[in-house]
Amino acid sequence: MQDTRRHILEILREREEATVSEIVDELCQRRGESITAVTVRHHLGILQNDQMITISTTKHRRSPGRPQHLYTLTSVAENQFANNYQDLATNLLKELRTALPEKDVNVILEGVADSMASSACVPEGPIEERISSAIEYMNGHGYEAAYEPTEGGYLLYTYNCPYHAISKSDSALCQMDMRLIASMIGVVPRLVSQIADGSAACSYFIPVPS
Repeated sequence: MQDTRRHILEILREREEATVSEIVDELCQRRGESITAVTVRHHLGILQNDQMITISTTKHRRSPGRPQHLYTLTSVAENQFANNYQDLATNLLKELRTALPEKDVNVILEGVADSMASSACVPEGPIEERISSAIEYMNGHGYEAAYEPTEGGYLLYTYNCPYHAISKSDSALCQMDMRLIASMIGVVPRLVSQIADGSAACSYFIPVPS
């Protein structure tokens, strides 16, 4: 990633949110050289297009001039920073498998999926509305999900696997995702394709209840 944009992401991560002028001041301090607001806005525009930042709110000035936007990071940007989540999850799953029978591990992961589905707060209603709400929840958690109607139901796609490093060697989290979708929508999906098997997306057929 280009250095200035990397610095901007670091600033937003430390401050949680910032205006253009605040970012300009921080960049000048860090780099020891001046940078214009126009240049910063250019980089912010690129980061917005890449879905790494968003405008959290707009501050209106007391004096004449354009409103000040407050920029903040998205979950996409958070994934750019190093973390130990994958190693932690891998080792936790390994320890569970060592300490417990397979069926008990599955019960625990089903409970995790049900807890996630409960926090999604998918409302009762027609199945397409439930799918749409589920998609919104999944996109807020890094799945890059979408859906389309098909004969007899719907196809739900997830173009990113939040657990890709684990699912390549252990299918338990794939089953957890199946449970998550079923719990949110109220219909048991059928797995059609998996990223872990080399497909471009995980896809699930969701039948329309008769």
